Amino acid sequence: MELLSIDFLGRPLRLEGSMAGWQELYWDNQVVSQLVADSERSESSSHHFQLHKGEEVLHCELSVDLAWQPFIFNYQVKLNGEVIDQGSRNSKDIEQQTPFVAPKPERRFSLIGLVSLGMKMLKSAKMIKVVLASASIAAYSWLFSFQFALALIACLVIHEYGHVRAMKYFGMKTKGIYLVPFLGGLALSDEKINTRWQDVVISIMGPMFGFLLSLLLMLVYWITGEIFFAGLAAFNAFLNLFNLLPILPLDGGHVLKSISFSMNSQMGLIVCTAAAIGGIYLSYTLGLSLLGFLLIMGTLEILMEWRYRHASHLLPLDRYGQIVAAVWYVLLVAGLVGIIWYFAQSGDTLLQLPLQILGT
Repeated sequence: MELLSIDFLGRPLRLEGSMAGWQELYWDNQVVSQLVADSERSESSSHHFQLHKGEEVLHCELSVDLAWQPFIFNYQVKLNGEVIDQGSRNSKDIEQQTPFVAPKPERRFSLIGLVSLGMKMLKSAKMIKVVLASASIAAYSWLFSFQFALALIACLVIHEYGHVRAMKYFGMKTKGIYLVPFLGGLALSDEKINTRWQDVVISIMGPMFGFLLSLLLMLVYWITGEIFFAGLAAFNAFLNLFNLLPILPLDGGHVLKSISFSMNSQMGLIVCTAAAIGGIYLSYTLGLSLLGFLLIMGTLEILMEWRYRHASHLLPLDRYGQIVAAVWYVLLVAGLVGIIWYFAQSGDTLLQLPLQILGT
């Protein structure tokens, strides 16, 4: 990831590095210094290089103090032994930076990914939103009723609005919400995220808004006694719980990937694996077989990619961020499962359907 980018002698001086310990220093997009991967390296390091100005040899030095968790970066630049620039950076600076080299998108084949690509190609046409929304209403009306289809569309929009609000919180420009028949919705932005914390918050706020909506619908059901609101609350909770499954590109996959990939030590991986095993055991104990099976698949996917975590341009979560993200995720999953379980106890066949699917 990009740690520093400043002007030096009229050209950009840029430092790339990772938690694995490697660092590469570029001047005018040419590598002038390298440090090989070494996870045991101390927080302080120096880059020495020479530049030629006519017949004159310039002796240059970049000294850095780097702590990853919490992220603190202090630097000092010297020219012929004289300090000409110094400063510090924190995680907020990383969030707001625009990388000099755009990160390469992950090559992943998925239907949702293809649809997302198609939406990005058409995002400038406002009419496409209307067409997709109409197609979604028609599709869900065919499966359920027109009234339930409209309510379901409203649930999807509120879920995606949670993503949009999180994007705007981080100062990102959004391109709106697109509804995709039978696949849900998409909240799009052209801007890239720079930190794992941004990825966690943007990913989890969709299901969080969905959870709050289910609580509101539950309250309306208690007041009115209308079974329609109970069914909508249960199905909305189920849809948002599905989005929290630890499978990419679902929201839960992004959250758990950000947590596990921020753990630099083998002990971190062990703790993450133990937590996943505990979740799998609990799922099967409660009879949520489908949830347990998908948790196994998602955990295996994350474990297989864990070795490549240092190739990411995203600033990892610090210890506090890892704990907050994990607790937030677990409590949100528990809350959604609780809503589904509550309505399943009513004895109504329709309200029991979400729990029956989870127990398949």
